[in-house]
Amino acid sequence: MRWIFVDRLLEIKKGKYAKAIKNISMGEDHLHDHFPLFPVMPNTLIIEALAQTGGILAGLSHDFKNMVILAKIEKATFHDMATPGDQLILEAEIVEDREEGCRITGRANLNGKRLADVSILFVNLDTSEMNSSVDSYVFTRQFLALLGVDKVLAEIPESK
Repeated sequence: MRWIFVDRLLEIKKGKYAKAIKNISMGEDHLHDHFPLFPVMPNTLIIEALAQTGGILAGLSHDFKNMVILAKIEKATFHDMATPGDQLILEAEIVEDREEGCRITGRANLNGKRLADVSILFVNLDTSEMNSSVDSYVFTRQFLALLGVDKVLAEIPESK
């Protein structure tokens, strides 16, 4: 994955809830084009940040045994804009979890106010019968390690 929109996981409860931070900086390439002289984080990237938070939660829910794929953005509502210097608090909650995938609701908050609400559907692909070069390229144990979530990693069994 080229862009990671989760700077730090604050809290995660397997199968239930995750909370993360995204700091918005003028150092991010997309802000120089969207929009010149009035930089705003694109709503699609706020959805991506929420999807990454929810995807981590979805992967953890099944101990990262499957490839987690974002299948559908069912709903997205935005109430304000995010600009450089802002810190988004990203929250994801599993509302339905089944073997074939899960549905999460996500919220992005800014300065204690609701910025965005989303509903996202993820599917789980069993990779055990696929070509061995196929790997879950986003929501993995290694992705959690990048975010420094050692305590959570210690509780997850290694997959073979």
